[in-house]
Amino acid sequence: MAITEKFVGTSVLRKEDASLITGQGSFVDNLTLPDMLHLAVVRSPFAHARIVSVDVSKALEMPGVVGAWSGADLAGEWAGPLPMVWPITEDIKTSDHWPLTKDKARFQGDGVAAVVAESRGQAADAAEVVDVEYEQLDPVLDIEEGMKDDSPLVHDELGTNAVVHWSHGGGGDQGVFDSAPVQLRLRFEAPRIAPSPIEPRGALASVVPAMGEFTLWTSTQIPHIARFTLSGTTGIPEHKLRIVAPDVGGAFGAKLNVYAEEALCLALARRTGRAVKWIEDRSENYAVTVHGRGVIHDVEVAATEEGKILGFRVKELCDMGAYFQLLTPGIPELGGWVYMGPYDTQGYWYEFTGVMTNMAPTDAVRGAGRPEATYVVERAVDTVARHVGKDPAEIRRISFAPSHAEAKPSLMGLQIDSADYLPAFERALELADYEQYRKEQVARRDSGEVKQIGIGLSSYIEMSGLAPSNILGALRYAAGGWEAAQVRCQPSGKVTLTIGTSPHGQGHDTTWSQIAADELGVHPDDVEVLHGDTSIAPLGMDTYGSRSISIGGAALHVALQKIKDKARTLAAHELEVAEDDLEFRDGAFRVQGAPDKVRTIPELAVSAWTAHDLPEGYEPDLTAVATWDPKNFTWPFGTHVCVAEVDTETGFAQLLRYVAVDDCGVVINPMIVDGQVHGGIAHGIAEALYEEVIYDEAGNLVSGTLTQYLVPSAAEMPTFELDRTETPSPTNPLGVKGIGEAGTIAAPPAVINAIVDAVSHLGVTEIGKPATPERVWKAIRDARGGAA
Repeated sequence: MAITEKFVGTSVLRKEDASLITGQGSFVDNLTLPDMLHLAVVRSPFAHARIVSVDVSKALEMPGVVGAWSGADLAGEWAGPLPMVWPITEDIKTSDHWPLTKDKARFQGDGVAAVVAESRGQAADAAEVVDVEYEQLDPVLDIEEGMKDDSPLVHDELGTNAVVHWSHGGGGDQGVFDSAPVQLRLRFEAPRIAPSPIEPRGALASVVPAMGEFTLWTSTQIPHIARFTLSGTTGIPEHKLRIVAPDVGGAFGAKLNVYAEEALCLALARRTGRAVKWIEDRSENYAVTVHGRGVIHDVEVAATEEGKILGFRVKELCDMGAYFQLLTPGIPELGGWVYMGPYDTQGYWYEFTGVMTNMAPTDAVRGAGRPEATYVVERAVDTVARHVGKDPAEIRRISFAPSHAEAKPSLMGLQIDSADYLPAFERALELADYEQYRKEQVARRDSGEVKQIGIGLSSYIEMSGLAPSNILGALRYAAGGWEAAQVRCQPSGKVTLTIGTSPHGQGHDTTWSQIAADELGVHPDDVEVLHGDTSIAPLGMDTYGSRSISIGGAALHVALQKIKDKARTLAAHELEVAEDDLEFRDGAFRVQGAPDKVRTIPELAVSAWTAHDLPEGYEPDLTAVATWDPKNFTWPFGTHVCVAEVDTETGFAQLLRYVAVDDCGVVINPMIVDGQVHGGIAHGIAEALYEEVIYDEAGNLVSGTLTQYLVPSAAEMPTFELDRTETPSPTNPLGVKGIGEAGTIAAPPAVINAIVDAVSHLGVTEIGKPATPERVWKAIRDARGGAA
């Protein structure tokens, strides 16, 4: 019997959760293989130091130790350096990044030697007795200082720390920056943050020496990209290398990378002939897993006398860290396309300079360039509002770009797929009781209360769904932006989906099952979703940049249409009618005008499998494979409103309200979308109020544990009040847009705008991130002329 119920657009409970909440998940650290060895990496205690010698002899004498090697000892294991796949300009200056450094340590935590032993504890103990002699060097810890001619060099062979420069813009009327009635010059800084997934990284490599076959289980977002790039680093042929991403406990961009430890596990499994496992502890995670942000913006904003935004001109300095990781130089470029925000600007220019430093590499952290851009734009809009003496809401109203349902070119060079900014904005103000809070703000200021309130707005756009492939090629990105899916209708009535995207909490199993259920007339519980294993799902471009639903979901949609086309042919044959006489309605093929003549997809799957009576030339088995390469990015948008109360005597800020109205096109599962927005907002609030990677003047990481790096819990979060508008994307057949990064993009400026707004009447115009009580208190004190 066909299932007539529709599931797309409903809050179907997540299929993934049963195993996770009952402790039956399978994470890398749960995996054990016979005769398995454990890897420990010897890491530099110095931010910048020449390696004079490495002596592993004492480690080799330790109990359980099977091997110990310096970077020089393992030099012959590598077919190439660790990958960087986004050399965004022809004149970018790059240096080799090896899994273990051989010449000098370039950040605290840089790997200089490796030990494998029978147990994790034995490997750790042996790593402590490896004797490394260092010659300490002055570190580069400030990106502006690092650009000076007399600065120490992170990579001597490059001759400079300023290794990449990229710019674009020039569209429209660039004269607005000289002729506009309002011209403001601003500076905004964003410190480094750490992605902090609940599961640190881990890798387990096994080998079948006689066959030269390797399997790597790794906590990653990108099994397919990892297979390709690790093949290049280790020399293992791609067809001999299987990558498996089991359950992944969060990623937030940290696992959108290929790391030294993954390559080491493979190389040492090859060298020893035994499985090798490495599990990252939390301190390692903060020291050597990538950081995000770490930027300085110098901004020119042009506006009319009424405050209508006319243009942005932005120069950004970006901390690249000690090495290029997979995408490091491309992360600022991702933000470079959205420095006009949702506004109808006439002029636009963006450029960035990437500077190497003696700190951990930077790369993608949730939002990847877009949060940095949105922060600059939305802080600048509020600054313009104060300058012209108007409400920030009114400045946005008069500045929004017009709505459009089809793709429309924008000044920065890409086409925005669809937009309707004002309804989401007005809905957010309505839900937040915006006008009432403005009245309360006036009353508190008039009464001189210690606790003042501020209302912060953030209207964002996001370039998501990293595609299409031809544009990525023009941007010098090494991979494509397509995605793949396979659908197989089993003769048992079940459906198996094999997808190229690899989830780490987004709910792919549930969402993809809903899409398939509606298209095939089955129940989501009868749909199995396979992913994250390059032997089972050999085609894919993985998960990042909010691309999964808009590209992976679209690939699935195409595969489902192929299934229905093939099933239609078989149904027409069995019902002895022309294909044009059939309609797919209420979950089944029905003969028009003959309601008793019906065939369901499960029934046809049995017929295709038995092959007893098939049309001439019809291939048995109801299976289809499809890829999807979109014509455009998708452009989600929305408005977030934060209401904050600031104690002007202590600087403590408490968030009273947080309202978010987002537009991600057509919604497949509202509950999952809400969950993604919740997580994104929490991440963004954490960036605004709590999280900051800190190094001291010697390059020592002083925020290397959860006692110093403040990751907030639910107790620190306000209640999130959510709503949506729905502007379908014309880019894909589902009309969907990404949502996983939206909250992280929108929240930081909403929170900081609220805090600044609360104390702006005291003369405060800027409070850096994170807005700790001390930082807010100092801003108030300085605005009052130093009075406590």
